[in-house]
Amino acid sequence: MKKTYFLLITVFAVSLFSFAGCASVTTSTQITGQTALAEIVSETDQIPLRDFFKNPVAEAFSISPDGKKVAWVAPWKERMNIFVKELADGRITRITNSTVRNISGYFWAGNSRILYGQDTGGDENFHTFCAPVDGSGALDLTPFKNIRTNLLDDLENDDQHILITMNKRDPRYFDVYRLNVTNGDLKLVASNPGDITSWMTDNNGILRMAIAGRGGNNVILYRSNEQEIFRPIKTVRFSTTFSPLFFDFDNQKIYVTSNIDRDKAAIFLFNPETQRLGELIFEHPDVDVAQLMRSKKRKIITGAGYYSDKLHYVFFDDDREEVQTDIEKLLPGYEVAVTSVSKDETKMTIRTYSDRSLGAGYIYDLENKKLEKIADVSPWFDESRMAEMKPVSFTSRDGLTINGYLSLPVGKKPENLPVVLNPHGGPWARDHWGFNPEIQFLTNRGIAVLQVNFRGSTGYGRSFWEKSFKQWGLNMQNDLTDAVNWIIDQGIADPKRIAIYGASYGGYATLAGLTFTPDLYACGIDYVGPSNLFTLMETLPPYWESERDRFYQMIGDPVRDYKLLYKVSPVFHADKITAPLFVAQGANDPRVKKAESDQIVNALKKRGINVEYMVKDNEGHGFLNQENKFDFYEAMEIFLKKHLLQ
Repeated sequence: MKKTYFLLITVFAVSLFSFAGCASVTTSTQITGQTALAEIVSETDQIPLRDFFKNPVAEAFSISPDGKKVAWVAPWKERMNIFVKELADGRITRITNSTVRNISGYFWAGNSRILYGQDTGGDENFHTFCAPVDGSGALDLTPFKNIRTNLLDDLENDDQHILITMNKRDPRYFDVYRLNVTNGDLKLVASNPGDITSWMTDNNGILRMAIAGRGGNNVILYRSNEQEIFRPIKTVRFSTTFSPLFFDFDNQKIYVTSNIDRDKAAIFLFNPETQRLGELIFEHPDVDVAQLMRSKKRKIITGAGYYSDKLHYVFFDDDREEVQTDIEKLLPGYEVAVTSVSKDETKMTIRTYSDRSLGAGYIYDLENKKLEKIADVSPWFDESRMAEMKPVSFTSRDGLTINGYLSLPVGKKPENLPVVLNPHGGPWARDHWGFNPEIQFLTNRGIAVLQVNFRGSTGYGRSFWEKSFKQWGLNMQNDLTDAVNWIIDQGIADPKRIAIYGASYGGYATLAGLTFTPDLYACGIDYVGPSNLFTLMETLPPYWESERDRFYQMIGDPVRDYKLLYKVSPVFHADKITAPLFVAQGANDPRVKKAESDQIVNALKKRGINVEYMVKDNEGHGFLNQENKFDFYEAMEIFLKKHLLQ
């Protein structure tokens, strides 16, 4: 898929159960965090909880194609909306009026319109909206019921149209449409035969590639031009990475990320006519390559990026390297990321960040080497009071090197501390270095936080990823248990004051931890996590149907692997749970249905065990509305104070 700088219209990823919070307006809460909050935050060494979770001043900065305007999202009536600034006269216009849902991402459609996606109450059925930059009001371009749209190509040389995928014809499959952004007119470009999982265009916006999932394989389909039919040119196992990035500047070959005949994914130039990987562009011996950078104006590849402890760049182009060096000199002490570039590549937006700061947004004038601040993201944070996120590693019981991050409370000796183990969602994702409001909130309360890139986490090569197949609740959970034992052995953790908290797959890991290692944790917090792998598989969103076979291979087949799924589903072993549990769930979650949380809560209640249970009727796979986040984290604070900090 063609990359855009900011994108809310969500693209499907294999990380099925990663946390992706959504929000809406009305709430239904079975517990709240208001009680005793004043007592908790009155302690002089604590930062008020809401400072960590309130809306930022501004974020998601992006320059217009002509370099004359800059956009960002900022609060209006407690919801994040899009603002546009004219650089010539400084005039700022709010171009959206959302009071129900945050707008967290968008992209430019020419210089006079911005497009964004929005769903209803967290159901992830994203519609495509168009907002003129004059503030005349947004238009829903896809006002159909029970559909989901994804951006395929912003058609940067056509201000009137974009390419989207949409499951209007059949909820299971995404067809390709050309969408007129001025009036919503749709034209079908390609119909999905039922197995296409992704589409790709060339640099001219012509649909040239597709990937089909067939019998556990990925079949790469290709055509030389729009008049030809798609033909299969390569077949790889689903567990083999072959990810097209973009076409070369002649639209003949394709830059791809692949681990064919290797463990770590590298970037190659692929020839669809010979069907072979050609020139090796970049590889790293220890991790998968994360990104490839290019200059469209100069038609050259400028660099690559890889993620080890943090994101690192390697530049192939002196001019691009000089830009990075100049910006980093102007902004010492921060990581610097280019988030958008004008079409003539004379202006760009910059975002700074670190593990102790959300940073700021800037405009950089390349010709004059001039840097102008747009806004600080969350200026109320005092960096000196924020915790460092330190990379750590340990060896699992079966000899794997497991990487992660440890954040320690500021000003406290790293001895005998209460600890929260925080497994990430996905599970085929990974934790990254940077500012995390949850982590900073917990460390400010005197709690150490350990994040673990357990087996199956992405970026560490094919073998490390495949070792997670059919290992939910088994070796994947063992890695988390080994992490707890490691931090105890280091003398950092008080063995009697260890909690486990995670969202999505991390919520499953929380339930599994309390179920299969009941003596290890003092308490647990499950945030939108599945409890029953059978019902989880039965209720996959319809548009994930083409991925079902690979989920069966990666998690387990409900028929062939019945014993396995029964063994590792916490709901069937709820009698083993003895530690206090707090469960939070969005009622409209399309990935992990509310029934997943209901089942584990009801199973414990039948045993006479009281479970704290928070449900938000206007949320989906996680909470995004500010007031709902406040409720959740206030309840979490009270829960941890009672069960971890006493």
